[in-house]
Amino acid sequence: MQSWISEIGPDLLALGASVLLIGAFYGLLWSRTRQDPHYTIHGVNATARTLWVNDVMANRGKDVMAVQTLRNYLMAATFMASTSAILILGTLTLSGQAESLSQTWHVLNIGGSSAPQAWMIKVMCLLTIFIVAFFAFAMTIRLLNHVVFMINVPNAESHPGLAPRQVAHRLMRAGHYYSVGMRAFFLSVPLVFWLFGPIYLFAATLGLVFALHHLERSPRVEKD
Repeated sequence: MQSWISEIGPDLLALGASVLLIGAFYGLLWSRTRQDPHYTIHGVNATARTLWVNDVMANRGKDVMAVQTLRNYLMAATFMASTSAILILGTLTLSGQAESLSQTWHVLNIGGSSAPQAWMIKVMCLLTIFIVAFFAFAMTIRLLNHVVFMINVPNAESHPGLAPRQVAHRLMRAGHYYSVGMRAFFLSVPLVFWLFGPIYLFAATLGLVFALHHLERSPRVEKD
């Protein structure tokens, strides 16, 4: 047992370094968001969703536009949830071929373990990420189905749970789950490279952090 753990030591070291790197990035992003809620694109989107719900519920002539917009959002979440389910099945297929693939996929491996046990750990991490993505997109669909009905209720102010503020809160929660699902997809990229070796895992994590640095931030707005 101890020899096996020492054998996968480089893989665990690369995994730990990758987790710390991504954690540091999101920690820095969180601290900047506390100072400026619109520093990230998610803060801008949350504000846009709130203003959109208030406008739609105040102008009942926009009901058709609201339903069409939510339908498009729902279709995107459904597509991503279906993709997650397919990837889960594909990952489960990989788990049944651990002994053969652990040898062929480690041809370029440098310093990592090619043991079937190490392969199973990598596949389980990848499977967990895809399950999180599926759950997040499924929750997005669930909340959007609620919003479709709530946003068209007449005299919504008569019930506190149907006020525009509450409907906007549901829509923002749906957007939050959608973001979680997309982030899980992003995190799956380094884990896929981990199947080939620990060095590829860390290199892919560096590339991911660089990409997220540009994707997560909101565009700068020049003030007059």
